[in-house]
Amino acid sequence: LPCIYRYHTIQSSHTYPHSIVHFKKKMSRLQELSPHAEIVSADAARAVNVAAAVGLQAVLKSNLGPRGTLKMLVGGAGQIKLTKDGCVLLKEMQIQHPTACMIARTATAQDDVTGDGTTTTVLMCGELLKQAERYASEGLHPRVLVDGLDIARDATLEFLETFKVPCTQLLLSSNTEMLSSMAFTSLNTKLDRDLAKQMTRAIVQAIQCIATNTPEEPLDLNRIEIMSMQRKLTTDSRFINGIVLDHGGRHPDMPTTLTNCHVMTCNVTFEYEKTEVQSGFFYSNAQEREKLVESERKWLDERCKLVIDFKRNVCQEGESFVMINQKGIDPLSLDIFAKEGILCLRRAKRRNMERLTLACGGSPIHSVEDLSPEMLGYAGKVSEVTIGEDKFTFVEECKHPKSCTLLLQGPNAHSIEQIKDAVRDGLRATKNAIEDKAVVPGGGAFELAASMHLRNVVAKSTKGRAKLGVEAFAEALLIVPKTLAENSGFDVQECLLKLQDERQDTGLAVGLDCATGEPMIPADEGVWDNVRVKRQCLHLSTALADQLLLVDEVMRAGKQMGKAPQPGAGGMPPGM
Repeated sequence: LPCIYRYHTIQSSHTYPHSIVHFKKKMSRLQELSPHAEIVSADAARAVNVAAAVGLQAVLKSNLGPRGTLKMLVGGAGQIKLTKDGCVLLKEMQIQHPTACMIARTATAQDDVTGDGTTTTVLMCGELLKQAERYASEGLHPRVLVDGLDIARDATLEFLETFKVPCTQLLLSSNTEMLSSMAFTSLNTKLDRDLAKQMTRAIVQAIQCIATNTPEEPLDLNRIEIMSMQRKLTTDSRFINGIVLDHGGRHPDMPTTLTNCHVMTCNVTFEYEKTEVQSGFFYSNAQEREKLVESERKWLDERCKLVIDFKRNVCQEGESFVMINQKGIDPLSLDIFAKEGILCLRRAKRRNMERLTLACGGSPIHSVEDLSPEMLGYAGKVSEVTIGEDKFTFVEECKHPKSCTLLLQGPNAHSIEQIKDAVRDGLRATKNAIEDKAVVPGGGAFELAASMHLRNVVAKSTKGRAKLGVEAFAEALLIVPKTLAENSGFDVQECLLKLQDERQDTGLAVGLDCATGEPMIPADEGVWDNVRVKRQCLHLSTALADQLLLVDEVMRAGKQMGKAPQPGAGGMPPGM
């Protein structure tokens, strides 16, 4: 067997001498059925799974909280990425161990559902297995442990419903502080404090921009365009009340800055088109060809004239006209529009076209035959910016936008990627709080209170050996405040005892202040977590720990199982 299995088999022979005979008998029976099968059974299988979970936990443990450290990911071609986002780490790292890989996939599924909580899920799963292994090594059957863990999980979820703080109508201007606290709590764990404060304001403005009048309708985060530019400083990132397009005008004589703009979003061709069906044009001499070209040009010129006449009718003194087209515009048509002072953008992306109508108003135009002023949107300012060889068009100062842009700037790709990952998490955290209509005190307050509730109430009411599973779950919950204290540079036991004493004396939700190491009231400091993140984390980590505890045999399965190994090949895949 490969080294990791050999190691745990040797360890189990010293730690669990009473299981050696049974282990050998079982192995001999399986070897009779399949002589070349690679199998790890009994205590060794559980030890392998626990080692994988604890190993992955150790990798992500130092990233938790606002004082966590960064990881540097280096690609095969020398690409470098600095991050402390658990989801990014698990997706980018090469994990070969099958158990660790399964935990990583489960944790990233947590991010897909809720947008946060990846690191906490990995820590909880690893700690649950570590605590359960203590009892299993003393002879407690895994099934009894699993029953206790399930009882504790259900009790913790019920406690969560009583512990959360209801908050409705978060989108009102009077509740901006709560939204800012939610966004800042998420961003502060991934960005510098000053930058986190700045991006918090931008995220809250973006969420309030896309909010609908009907509270039951879910927020659509796709309405927020995240545009990145490699220039200036990260602190120059900002919220834009409009749309930023990653392309510009295609004619040198077109204006680059316009004010009081009528915006025409259309999906109309202004260039020679191929026929929809397979057909051809035949001519016998050059004159006939010229007539064909002339008729095609005449058709395009008539279309351009309709747009120009429409612009003259709509625009008053001091107003300008912008046309953004999803299809192409040929050079001659661009020249016609440039002479009229119209800024034209061609071949715009479909997602930008959808956001433009939401930001500026109006409706998409598919024909230039029946144009009316109601089809046009409005923007207070449209400007074109050139950075190197790239052009960007800023459509700003919209009247009643339902779509907006977060402009992320930075001196290099590392900082921009770091901000982008953090902003996505911040948007999801704010959206979750609005849809949950409730929040949970952060700083490890919920985990501490739930652990004490399990010990003082649930464990006492649970009969039999399942009580040991409840105690294991209660101890595992403390991994969050312990890790926060450790990553902040404080003594873990001292901080934990202070928190427990404060909770016991006051009965309030008490969390850890990562700056001082003292107990603090999260509600006073504005430290909040999402309800759905906590709920999903408890479900996923417990379900995964249950499954891994009940594994009593790991075997290499597949079409090659049972066949003699090829010369030079042997053992399970690397990492097993």
